[in-house]
Amino acid sequence: MPSKKKVTNTSNKRKSPDSQTNVAMPVKKAKTSGKKPEVSQNNGPLKIKVTNKRKSPDSQDNVAMPVKRAKTSRKKPEAFQNDDPKVKELLRQVTTSGIILTCGQGDTGQLGLGDDILEKTRFAQVPNLLNIVAIAGSGMHNVCLTDEGKVITFGCNDEGALGRDTNEGGEATPGLVDLPGRAIQVTAGDSHSAALMEDGRVFVWGSFRDSHGTLGLLTKNKESAPVQILSNKKFIKIASGSDHLVLLDNTRKVFTCGCAEQGQLGRLPERKTDRHSGRGGNKLLTPDQVYFKINKKVEIENIWAGSYATFAKNANTDDLYVFGLNNYGQIGLKNCDKSFHPKVSDTFSGRKWVQISSGQHHTIALDDKGQVYILGRKEYGRLGLGIMSEDATELVLVPKLSNTKCIDVAAGTAQSFAVTENGKLYAWGMGSEGQLGTGEEDDILEPRLIESKYVKEVEVLRVSGGGQHTIILAKKSIE
Repeated sequence: MPSKKKVTNTSNKRKSPDSQTNVAMPVKKAKTSGKKPEVSQNNGPLKIKVTNKRKSPDSQDNVAMPVKRAKTSRKKPEAFQNDDPKVKELLRQVTTSGIILTCGQGDTGQLGLGDDILEKTRFAQVPNLLNIVAIAGSGMHNVCLTDEGKVITFGCNDEGALGRDTNEGGEATPGLVDLPGRAIQVTAGDSHSAALMEDGRVFVWGSFRDSHGTLGLLTKNKESAPVQILSNKKFIKIASGSDHLVLLDNTRKVFTCGCAEQGQLGRLPERKTDRHSGRGGNKLLTPDQVYFKINKKVEIENIWAGSYATFAKNANTDDLYVFGLNNYGQIGLKNCDKSFHPKVSDTFSGRKWVQISSGQHHTIALDDKGQVYILGRKEYGRLGLGIMSEDATELVLVPKLSNTKCIDVAAGTAQSFAVTENGKLYAWGMGSEGQLGTGEEDDILEPRLIESKYVKEVEVLRVSGGGQHTIILAKKSIE
């Protein structure tokens, strides 16, 4: 036994794990740098003869380090400024200002026509509201942006969505929101509003809601005046769903906050999307980054928000990522009612999208050629495809608009709208509250040209669908 033990120690001198780690790299370098040394067999002192000289450590470092630095520099994101032409293209800013027209339900002042006007089945001009360059319609209120960068709101203020004191002017009369600077984009959800400033700051006000009621905004309380969100970041675009907010920063990262019950935040597993799940409320209301691939950085170049979903375009490929409610296939995924993390939608990928708008159960999209596509639930004619026996699970070109170039599209709860390049407005879908602007309350199964008096006198520039009302931005025609 002693002799066996001695042989084992001398023939297999295995080093400890720590010592192996310390010598692993030199052994690997010796193998790759050349042949093994040869031992000279003469009678003199023992000499080592090297047949392939190994480079010095300094020379190896000089070769290896630049390769690593080059790899890092390629991945460094480009930081955009809000005056960059690419950013202006994302925001789809109009080149001329205009007036505002509204129609539909007005019981909470969302038509801006005064407290006495509770419904309009035809579009009417909102008085004293001029020089508007952007609009955002929501459940029961609207947000408008002037050419001077001022923000104006009107409609329901129950959750603070107007961001101003309504004791004097009232909710039905448009009023200014006090913001510290010039705004370049506005968005609106069911009970919240947001503004992107020209210096990249974002201000929000109002509240998010979930199935339990009022969720809060940045804390568990509503905000009746604008508050800044993520003050250490600079943003280039924002998007609002019914009860969530999506933000794209200047290094092409995406952040979300708000209600997550349908997966629309894209960053929480289903078990953590309820406000009562541990620290659920804080995780929902604190904006955090969305990660699109494990162990791989994905840069996003554009974002859109549907009522209960989010869309994000990969900056380096044709992939479009989606997450959120998909119970009628409205975000283009197969065999799932909800997606709580980003997935590539095959039906949306491969095209260049100018605008994507999603209602409760359907999505309308506009490509760079001016073609209008539709997807989702068929009821009430919201797809504009006539009488259908099945829902649309793949994007379908709207036939009646196939020969018309459009510049804008929007989805209401169960309505769809399109604006043509020559300023005409088409509407279809549910019309029960007069929100299509046809003068009637019937559902429309295919796109119908809106030719009411006020609409015929203007060139329509943009359209936005609310819960039970519609708002358009238009320029008066030159007589």
